[in-house]
Amino acid sequence: MSKFRRKTGKSQPAISTASLPDIVFMLLFFFMVTTVMREVTLLVQNRKPFATEIVKLERRSLVSYIYIGPPIKSLQAQFGTEPRIQLNDQFATLNDIGPYIADERERRNEAERPLMTVSIKADKTVKMGLITDLKFELRRAQALKINYSTIKGKPFGEK
Repeated sequence: MSKFRRKTGKSQPAISTASLPDIVFMLLFFFMVTTVMREVTLLVQNRKPFATEIVKLERRSLVSYIYIGPPIKSLQAQFGTEPRIQLNDQFATLNDIGPYIADERERRNEAERPLMTVSIKADKTVKMGLITDLKFELRRAQALKINYSTIKGKPFGEK
């Protein structure tokens, strides 16, 4: 009798699936942390103008956005084609700027309020008169740090 025997019908052991739930939860956690949810649904067209001297904002959590532009195609039958102001998810008038800025200040920490910046995201077809009126209302609301959102580059046709 031999000391070592050959086993017949030798099969591979099953793959362990004990760590599979851990891997799935790690992937789920990764995507939850890295995904950025859009906070505002745009109701206006927002084709940004070009600029050559651009500075990136440091802390985006301190920025409040005001969108200006003509309503999107699906809302033009209801609101027309004239440029409108959008605050959060609704259209607004110039009279709504003061309460909006006050509300945005109240949401911020006391120490961060002086650092709050208002970013104007205006469509490139908006006339400067509406933006000037908006800036006047921002000045009345004591929102003096203003930023204009643009795209880096030169306008079409310039060298």
